[in-house]
Amino acid sequence: MEIAGPTELLAYRLVGRELTSTATLVEVRGRRVGDGFFGLIAGPCTVETREQTLETARAVAEAGATILRGGAFKPRTSPYAFQGLGLKGLEILAEAREETGLPIVTELLDPRDVEAVAEVADVIQIGARNMQNFNLLAEVGRLPKPVLLKRAPSATIEELLMAAEYVAKEGNARVMLCERGIKTFERATRYTLDLSAVPVLKRETHLPVIVDPSHAAGRSDLVLPLARAAVAAGADGVMIEVHPQPEDALCDGPQQIRIGDFARFADEVTKIVALMGKTVG
Repeated sequence: MEIAGPTELLAYRLVGRELTSTATLVEVRGRRVGDGFFGLIAGPCTVETREQTLETARAVAEAGATILRGGAFKPRTSPYAFQGLGLKGLEILAEAREETGLPIVTELLDPRDVEAVAEVADVIQIGARNMQNFNLLAEVGRLPKPVLLKRAPSATIEELLMAAEYVAKEGNARVMLCERGIKTFERATRYTLDLSAVPVLKRETHLPVIVDPSHAAGRSDLVLPLARAAVAAGADGVMIEVHPQPEDALCDGPQQIRIGDFARFADEVTKIVALMGKTVG
């Protein structure tokens, strides 16, 4: 990405490499992401039931996942779609962490829920729809919690970096950037996974870069090849959706990997992580 002058330099000086050349290492309950450590983030798209979440958590933990993902609050395009279990979902995620030891990443949608989410989450996710919700970014910037910031479907890389700057400006430098696919004219996949964003971001910022192939593909059969490609492109982690019975999922079933297939998935990804000279964190 070409930087034209000093105005652009100031746009994301805290997350850019001009002032900080060393890679940022984000540590969460002993798990590490960035600076040579790879995060294998996995779990259900949405916390639907206690049984579904705990079963998934056990499976991904056994297969070597380092962080458990799961949505208690879900932004949905349709107001009639399942919106998540809310506070009950947070309780279930806390129970999953207690049983498996995996740190939790879950999404924050509303500044009014900051306290409740921060009490449970080890990593707070700001989803693609809220990437430029600047008030929300400032709120998480004041929290002592790592933030996983997803790129909006129509956002440029520069806009993603400036969104991360909103968080860092408030004092929270523990930000992980997530490429999850952008909107193009292509219809074969849900979004177009912009793998070129990985090396560009690695050049422009010291922050860890995560890739979410599940949302980009929209199809479970494409998640593994896209995850392989993400690792090879230099990503510091992947974020994968896993479900006991994807065909019955209340949210994004077609893109979720069945828990019985996740161990093989993790093994395949881990092999490429080792080839890239990184260690699963």
